[in-house]
Amino acid sequence: MAGGKQSPRQKMINLMYLVFIAMLALNMSKEVLTAFGLIEESVSQNNTALNTRNRASLDALNLKASEQDKFKAAATKAKQINKISDDFDSYIAAIKDSLMSSIEEGEEGNYEVQDKPDYLNDKFFQSDKLSPDGEKFVEMMENYRKNMIDALGQGYEPIKSELNKKFDTSEVPAERGNPDGPKQPYLNYHFEGYPLIASKTKMTQMQNDVRNIEAKALSEFLQGELESTVSVNSYQAIVIPEKTSFFNGERFKGRVVLGRYDNSTVPSEVIINGNKVTDIKEGQVMLDFPAGAVGERIIKGELKFMENGEEKAIPVESKYAVVPKPNSATISADKMNVVYRGVENPMTVSFAGISDNMVTVSGSGLSKAGTGYMMKPGAGKTVTITATGTLPNGDKVSDSKEFRIKNLPRPTGMVSKAYENIAKTRANLAISTVSAEFLDFDFDLTPRVTSFLFKVPGQPSVPVSGTKLSASATNVLRKARKGDLVQFAQIKAVLPGVNVQSVSDVTVEITD
Repeated sequence: MAGGKQSPRQKMINLMYLVFIAMLALNMSKEVLTAFGLIEESVSQNNTALNTRNRASLDALNLKASEQDKFKAAATKAKQINKISDDFDSYIAAIKDSLMSSIEEGEEGNYEVQDKPDYLNDKFFQSDKLSPDGEKFVEMMENYRKNMIDALGQGYEPIKSELNKKFDTSEVPAERGNPDGPKQPYLNYHFEGYPLIASKTKMTQMQNDVRNIEAKALSEFLQGELESTVSVNSYQAIVIPEKTSFFNGERFKGRVVLGRYDNSTVPSEVIINGNKVTDIKEGQVMLDFPAGAVGERIIKGELKFMENGEEKAIPVESKYAVVPKPNSATISADKMNVVYRGVENPMTVSFAGISDNMVTVSGSGLSKAGTGYMMKPGAGKTVTITATGTLPNGDKVSDSKEFRIKNLPRPTGMVSKAYENIAKTRANLAISTVSAEFLDFDFDLTPRVTSFLFKVPGQPSVPVSGTKLSASATNVLRKARKGDLVQFAQIKAVLPGVNVQSVSDVTVEITD
């Protein structure tokens, strides 16, 4: 449970932070930037530990509230405090993430290059006033402070005083040591012109203040209320397998624990599947026995405790699955059972019973893409995908599959998005657009028409560049008679990186 006092280590971190802020007025050295980064790392780690302890305190209070009505009011207040703290902490975390997005990939841990103030200068400030993002930051601080004080209710004056002090957004003396001198807005004073790593460290420290104040509030709510011991009747036995399924021939490994277990809660006797278990560590019953045959298996038994001289038993019952060792991989194309040349074909490759991070995949033209793969085949008629999985015991299994490589189908010529039974007046046809599409094809590809040949019966063919009839073609169109079938032939289309086949011709009947 988090206490109300700061540890000597935390005080040292706070003091070092103030010292480095003062040094910003001098020439900023690479060593100082690195020192800021190391401080930020330390405070961030402390924040993670604080958050874990706070969550444990909240869970303990919620559990007591479910058992005793007198804890319900405190649990409700604790939930409010936790929600307010989480919301503000997440908001700061999002700003830090966007702040680090301005750093080149791979440079996040190199604090010597994080010396530019440009990102927050642009985000928080516009000329001589705050930007909308800057105004929102100040507003979020003020809302956090106000909402926390409202949620605390009556009392808790030391915590409210700390909130008012650490989240005060009023103007700050521009000159240190001169409180009566000119004032400077809070955001300008703390963030304008500072190196990126200094601003990130400041925000991490602000998150630390949020979690420390939450810890103090939870400590106040819990102080004097929680009991040191609880009847075993309120415990539940929990079986925690090492994994959710096991291969045939493996040994089952896992743990049986009690909800809210601790070192002082040790059963007098443990019986699992008819056998006595003696391996008990820190309140946890350690299990290690053959997993059994393939199929669903049951763990059943009981934990025995002595309470007030009387032996009481808590039943243990759980299930787990035993699956065969995999000997083949599942390799499939997401959209088809072949792969097409010149385009990226989405692929899913997996091994049953083996996590994706323990599977390696190879193949000509294959590359990783998010959680799956992309196959862009080159020359040849087939391509082979090979998958190798590593079992938990270190053994490797491998499988492969061959895919046919096909060229893209022939695009269909279109006039005004139609390709058959087209009838138009001369005027409408003169302004129509010629295009090409892959009909009934799973890939979303749109070729761009570059030229075509326009034919009117009894007239010379007219070559046209682009997607609409040229002036010359329009003149020839005027000579067409009602009922004539004019033709858009030799349509050429292009698609970057793809060899597009010739486009099919389109015929249009003249209706006037």
